[in-house]
Amino acid sequence: GLTVPQSRILAKKFTGLSLPDIEKLMSSKIHEERLIALLILVDQFSEGDRVKQKVITHFYLANTRHINNWDLVDLSAPKILGAATFGGLTSKSILTRLAGSKNLWERRIAVLATFYFIQHNQFAETLRLAKILLYDQHNLIHKAVGWMLREVGKRDQGVEEKFLKKYYKNMPRTMLRYAIERFPEKLRQKY
Repeated sequence: GLTVPQSRILAKKFTGLSLPDIEKLMSSKIHEERLIALLILVDQFSEGDRVKQKVITHFYLANTRHINNWDLVDLSAPKILGAATFGGLTSKSILTRLAGSKNLWERRIAVLATFYFIQHNQFAETLRLAKILLYDQHNLIHKAVGWMLREVGKRDQGVEEKFLKKYYKNMPRTMLRYAIERFPEKLRQKY
């Protein structure tokens, strides 16, 4: 029953928690405990040196089964896996493997990790994973891919439109709707 702001306060208070203790929180059945664990992990990653970041990245990937809700994915994937992949701490092939997973949350982790690339004006990874996930059956993936395409478009609408012109006819409606949400009305209607 904790609010996100309350969870953030607790995470800040325990930011030095050890990985074994974070793992206990992450494996909890209580959503807020998993949330706090990930908030701590994000903080430790951002404050850590490359060695610590690499350890946290491996820890994160070893515990994806506990990152099992959209908010847990969205708050952690870009800031840990996205940053690690962008920074060369792990291979981009990890994103491909996760995008092909049978696990919904691992697929969402893959595409949300690319948000870090988008924030650094690098769009190729997002577009590559969007193609892989184009025919995904789950609505939460449609929303995530559409959101990432929209974020690409906010930075370079031409790049997004080039992708859309090639794939919009095959995209799930929700994915397309999210992708074109910020377009002018006339352009949205065209798509």
